[in-house]
Amino acid sequence: MTTTRIALVGDRSPDVRSHTRVPLLLDALREREGLDLDAYWIPTQEAEEHGVGGFDAVWLLPGSPYRSEAGALTAVRTAREEGLPFLGTCAGFQHALLEYARSVCGLRGIGHAENTPDAEDPLIVPLACSLVGHEGAILLTPGSLAAGLLGAERSLERYHCNYGASATHLDTLRAHGLAFTGADTEGDVRIAELPGHPFFLATLFQPELSGDGRRPHAFIRGLATAAVTHARAAR
Repeated sequence: MTTTRIALVGDRSPDVRSHTRVPLLLDALREREGLDLDAYWIPTQEAEEHGVGGFDAVWLLPGSPYRSEAGALTAVRTAREEGLPFLGTCAGFQHALLEYARSVCGLRGIGHAENTPDAEDPLIVPLACSLVGHEGAILLTPGSLAAGLLGAERSLERYHCNYGASATHLDTLRAHGLAFTGADTEGDVRIAELPGHPFFLATLFQPELSGDGRRPHAFIRGLATAAVTHARAAR
């Protein structure tokens, strides 16, 4: 049987609830879905120094500010350029947008307000209202990867974040191929995906917090399934 290797990129901490959920979710995927998964935690500083090559998927986890912004961006870029299945959640969503804006759209000067509070042109900015501990509805674009995985065009999701995407540059990201396929009821973007990529999905909410951890969220199952497909094709 082919073993599937998943890079869990983030600065692991027992104080980050999503991090404590990951082992439960992986066990559930192995037991409920029969997926042979081998997951490796990679701190962002290690991702910066050594990269994340050789894996079958990349999961950029919550827990910002990361110790290395460059390491988080390296993980996103590697997955995007090499066609590796990618899931970015919460801070992973933020840094997926940041990497795309800089590398694909040429917006070199933009920043993340949490990492660089004095950034003149931030793409990721403080939310008008904190979403720490918040639960809210997401409206999904029909026909999108996200809607297909959920089998619905509306979902109730859980957050734990204080930062989100500024609307200033979203049209530029769209013009360069990034699709925003989920928004809250106020129209603020909450899901991004990359059409044409085998699996590239980023969410501001945290699917890790769905339920009690024994039934992985559809997006996490989708990443794992795409990773298995990649592993079989690559071996």
